This record gives sequence, C-alpha cells and structure tokens, in this order.
Amino acid sequence: MTVSNARSTVDAGERMRLGVIGAGSFVSRRHLPDAGKCSNVILSALCRRDEASLARMAEHFGVAPADTFTDWRQMLDKAELDAVLIATPNALHYEQAAEALKRGLHVLLEKPMTIRSEEAHALVRLAREQGRQLAVALNPPFWAHCHRARRAVTGEKMGALESASLYWSGTSDYLFGRGPQPASLPGIVKPTSYRADPALNGGGCFIDGGTHLVSELIWVTGQRIRRVSAFMDDAVCDMRTTLSVEFESGAVGTLNSIGDSRYAHRRVLNIFGCANGMVQIRGFDFETTISIVGQEPQKFKEEDLLRGATPVGNFADAVQGKAQLYSPGEHGAHVAEVVEAAYRSAATGQAVTLDLTADNSLAVGRM
Repeated sequence: MTVSNARSTVDAGERMRLGVIGAGSFVSRRHLPDAGKCSNVILSALCRRDEASLARMAEHFGVAPADTFTDWRQMLDKAELDAVLIATPNALHYEQAAEALKRGLHVLLEKPMTIRSEEAHALVRLAREQGRQLAVALNPPFWAHCHRARRAVTGEKMGALESASLYWSGTSDYLFGRGPQPASLPGIVKPTSYRADPALNGGGCFIDGGTHLVSELIWVTGQRIRRVSAFMDDAVCDMRTTLSVEFESGAVGTLNSIGDSRYAHRRVLNIFGCANGMVQIRGFDFETTISIVGQEPQKFKEEDLLRGATPVGNFADAVQGKAQLYSPGEHGAHVAEVVEAAYRSAATGQAVTLDLTADNSLAVGRM
C-alpha cells in the first residue's frame, strides 16, 4: 500500500507531518530538538533498524510505538506524512529520497546529499517534476556569520572576488574507527560506525565534514566552482585533504581539512579576499569572530543561527510557502559535484573540470 494522503501544500494553520528515516544520534541532538521548537511541525513517525534504540528515541520524543518502524518502506506505506527527514548512511540517501518524492512527500536530506552527483541532479529534477521541496542540511546557509560574510563579499563596496582560503581542523577520527568513542558524546543514542565503511559513507572524512566547507566556499562567495584539484592522505578515510579550486568568475580558492588533529579544539581560519577589501573568519570551538576591513569585529556562537532558520524550521516554512529554502537541492547537488571531483582528482592526480551548463541556478543558495 502506498501512502495516498500526502498533502501537496501544508496551509499556514496546519502542521507539517514529519517522518524520520534514520532516527540516530545526530538527529536526536540537532534536528528533532529543532523540530520540537517549531509550532508548524508535528513528529509523526520514526524509523530505525535497531529496535532498542528506536524505542528510546520514540519515548524521548513522544512518538507512539505504533508510529515507529524498522523498515523505511513500511513507514512510507503506513504513516500519514507530508515530509521526511532522511539521516541514514550516505549511500542510502538517493533511493530513499527518490521513493519519498515519488510518493508526493517533501524531503529534507542530511549532508552529503548523495555520494554521486548524477544522483543528486536526478533528485533535483524529480523534486521539480513532483512540485515538492527538496532541502539539504548543510550548515553554512544557516550560520549567521556566513550570512554576514556573504553580504560583505558579494556587496558592491568589496569589489570583485579574487581569492578564498578555508582552513578547518578537528578530531573526528573515532567516527572512522580510528580511536575510541568518547564517553561524553551528546545524543539520546550513540553514533553508529557506518562512516568507517567507505561503501556506506561514500568516502572518508572529506565527504563527511568536508561537505560543509565546500558549501561555505560556494555559499559565501555566491559563485559556482568550475575546476577542482585535490590531494588526500588516505584512499579510505582521507583524514587530511587539501583542495584547490577555480570559481566561474576566474577567482581561485583553497581548502584544507584536517580530521585527525591532535589539538584539543576545533579551529577555523577562513579568508575571502576581494579587490577592495577582505573578510576574515576565525573560530575556536564554535565561537567565531568575523572581521571586515573598516568595521569592528563581530563575535558569534554556534547557537547564533538566524532567527527561526534551522534546517527543519526553514524546510517547514518553505513547505507552507512562507519562505524560500536557504539550502535547496541545487546547492546540495553542486556541493556533491565538487566533492566527487575532489575524490576523482585525488585518485588520478589530475584537475577535474565541472560542467556548469546544467540548470543549477540555485546552486549558490539563497539569502
């Protein structure tokens, strides 16, 4: 039986009925608490293969046992839904998102959107054909400091973009089976080890956290990337990656991602250089300082997101026609293209040129 009561639109006075495929650790500490703060969202169903963890999630978030499922297709068959949040291992995203869209559901995908760019573009086309919202939970479009940087970098006073340089280091090697899992991890359930399997993850550290960095390059500059050259330290986990890119305008950029740093804190140093000035972003453990030439530095914390604009909140507002997506499928697809090109370049030792003739005008996202 296929669900037949999915609403093409959710009116302002109604609540979007949300189902979760992959009700795991990250969802429990990020998306579901965010959904609980949204008056226009009701959590209608949860799906997770592990029954004990599923029961803990359902009890904590107030979902009835009858609305929990260990098979995602059964959830789509039986639950009354308007939308799904998909947060399963990366290799499963395409099939699950495509099936949900075909059933008339709106889709919010965790990053990366897919592990193959052709699948990402196929989802964009399918969402357009079905008239459904397709969003990707990439962080930069929801960070206040990225909005501040983008307004400066793309503004007339700053002049043309010349270069961009992003640096990130952190310690996430335990996610890839290279160290013990910290006992103090947040979340209702513990993370699984799927990232240690390249077939499920689609790669290593870069396809995981590196997608956020690629998103920031694209989103803050407001430009697509047309050529990519990359070096990775390891063909399986790629804990250390350096990337060189050429933007469609001819500006150049670099990106360094260190996932196995022995330094105890996360570090960020991002610089966007333009003809008339520079924007610098410095961060330690989610406290960020943004400096723009001629202005006083501004500080942000991780929780300083745009008012009401979390991935779930923005998605629900878009489904109701009250907002546009900050991180639409087109943006997620271009990020997937760049990430895929990075892996190909690292494997071959050759630069990869992307085809930008496709209709992906929303690849740079909205502000």
